[in-house]
Amino acid sequence: MTEAVSGKGVFATFPQWIKFPSLTLRLTTRHGLGKAAWLLLLLLHIVPTSAQAANENSSSINGCKADEIVRFRGGTARLENDLFTGTDQNYTNGVAFTAVSHDIAGKLRTECLPTPVRLQAELIKFLNPDFWSDEENSAHTQNVVVKFGQSMFTPKDPARTDPILDDRPYAGLLYVGMSWNRRKHEPQSHSEMLDTREITLGVIGPLSLAEQTQNLVHDAIGADRFLGWQHQLKNEPALQLAIDRKFKDYRGTGPITPGFSTDSIRSLGLRLGNIETSATLGIEGRIGWNLPNDFGTYPIRPGAENRPPSASIHSGSADAPLSVARLRPGVHLFGTMETKLVAHDFSLDGNLFRSSYSVTRRPWVAQAAIGVSAHGLVDGHGVKLAVMRVYRSREFEEQVTNQAYGSVALSIEF
Repeated sequence: MTEAVSGKGVFATFPQWIKFPSLTLRLTTRHGLGKAAWLLLLLLHIVPTSAQAANENSSSINGCKADEIVRFRGGTARLENDLFTGTDQNYTNGVAFTAVSHDIAGKLRTECLPTPVRLQAELIKFLNPDFWSDEENSAHTQNVVVKFGQSMFTPKDPARTDPILDDRPYAGLLYVGMSWNRRKHEPQSHSEMLDTREITLGVIGPLSLAEQTQNLVHDAIGADRFLGWQHQLKNEPALQLAIDRKFKDYRGTGPITPGFSTDSIRSLGLRLGNIETSATLGIEGRIGWNLPNDFGTYPIRPGAENRPPSASIHSGSADAPLSVARLRPGVHLFGTMETKLVAHDFSLDGNLFRSSYSVTRRPWVAQAAIGVSAHGLVDGHGVKLAVMRVYRSREFEEQVTNQAYGSVALSIEF
């Protein structure tokens, strides 16, 4: 089973996932603050829901096969909040919803893709020609992931209404992203690799609706509102390119490694843009029963959502059902360690194109996480639930202590 999980109900179809964000947008549009959010949400909704219709036309016109078009097979919902650890400051909340496509094996025929996906694939080919340099290899698979999310950051003191110059500024980010993942294994190699390329577009500032979202949640749970949002970063378009690579030992083509086992996953990452510009190096260790044949569990990232292709879970045809007999329930413990060299972080450095509040960013940041993940079948659909506690070192000189927050991820195979 892959990084995602499955089931019916609220998350049974991707369009249903966006009902909660839509509620927030309806509440705020009458104040004239929801236009950018509506646009981002509409882009996210259009890509997965129109892909099948667009590909039907491509199939009839270009003779595309079923396994050459984009068909969405599952998704993930993530929630992160520092209230899980008893605080309410710094990176205080993050939500992300993703939809992931079926796998496309071998050579990618861009004429079989819907327009937004095709344009992004062509842009990646232009910027990074080597990404598909071995696309004739039918053993390599690829898929598309579409992501919508929001992140918010606040200082420590919620009651102050004056500018706080020695603490993290108020900041919000609303974004959509689209990524291509390529899973590779050479027959002569004992390891396999996951390469990811993502482009993220969004908005920083009041149009991110971070203030309205936090107020809505705090009112619902009876918590005090933060009163200094009038000093948040100014509106600014956000753009980021992300490159990720992960390595692990090759464990075959099945959805799990049967029985009790351990493994490790190494990772490299590079992000360029005014959301974050950084380079990362990390490792994850796992121990448990029936480990999933994926590339690990991780918190929400400002860049790629690198959920791997997983053709091994499905039989040879793209239209074939989930291989229930091979997908055994499992549970495992995991721990991650990551170090990051940061050249720019909008939540610390402030606006890139306009003057704004900022703090003294520290160039090196370390992060560790520990958690538990369980997967299985619910009514014939693969389901995975991962819960973790994340620890992060000080990110700016004025920060008094390290930060911790909790993360919950629910994934579903449709």
